[in-house]
Amino acid sequence: MDTFADRLRSLPQSTLGRGAAAEGLALARELALRAQRIEAPGREPHTMPDAGMFAAGDQLAVAGHDLVEALLAAAADPAPDAKPAPAGELAEAVRLVEEAAARC
Repeated sequence: MDTFADRLRSLPQSTLGRGAAAEGLALARELALRAQRIEAPGREPHTMPDAGMFAAGDQLAVAGHDLVEALLAAAADPAPDAKPAPAGELAEAVRLVEEAAARC
């Protein structure tokens, strides 16, 4: 994920505008939603805002790290009323990142 985020940060504006930034933002939003569902399963998740094409890499990095932290916290100390984070959630996130990177 960090590699893809760094790649987005280094792309020229023309490439970002042709869809790479939108792809990064869509992935960041998905990872953020997954993290929020783990951290607060009973609460309606917030949608990550579009901060512009030049922020897509940063947004992806933040969302990805948030998901990892949510998974680690859930595994270490599951809340009594929360359902456990799926064991394959990290593998699924990695797959999503790889697919998005391949499309860019």
